[in-house]
Amino acid sequence: MTDGIKTPWHLWVVGGLSLLLNAFPAVDFTLTNMENDFWLSPLTAPQRDFILSAPLWADGFWALGGFASFFGSVLLLMRSRHAVTAFLLSTVGLAGSAYYQLVQSGDRMRELFQDVPLYVTATIAVILFALILYARAMKAKGVLR
Repeated sequence: MTDGIKTPWHLWVVGGLSLLLNAFPAVDFTLTNMENDFWLSPLTAPQRDFILSAPLWADGFWALGGFASFFGSVLLLMRSRHAVTAFLLSTVGLAGSAYYQLVQSGDRMRELFQDVPLYVTATIAVILFALILYARAMKAKGVLR
C-alpha cells in the first residue's frame, strides 16, 4: 500500500500477540458449546454442569466478547479502523459475562472455581483496555484506515 503512512513494527507485534491471545476465547466458546469431551475433561462434573447450563443471554455475551476481541485483533493486523469498534464491542461482552459470573452467579461460581473467574476477568479487562487505547492511538495517527 502506498497511503503514505508506514506501518510501525509494533503494530505487527501487538496485533500478532493479541491475535494469539484472543483466539483462546473464540476456541473456548466453540469447543465448550460443542461439549467437546477433551476440552471439558479438566472440569469436575459440577463445574461442567454449571458452565453448560448457563442461560442463552450469558452465552451470547460470552460469544460477543470472545469473537469481537478475536476479530478486533484481525482488524488491527489489517490496519482497519474498525478494530477500535470490535474491541469496544468486546467490552460489552465482557461486562455481560462478568455480570453473570461474578454478580448473578457469584456464590456458585466461587464455590466451584474459587476466585479464579474474578482474576481472569480483571486480567482480560486490563488487556482489553490496553488494546482499545493502542487501537485508538493507531487510528489517530492514521495507521488504521
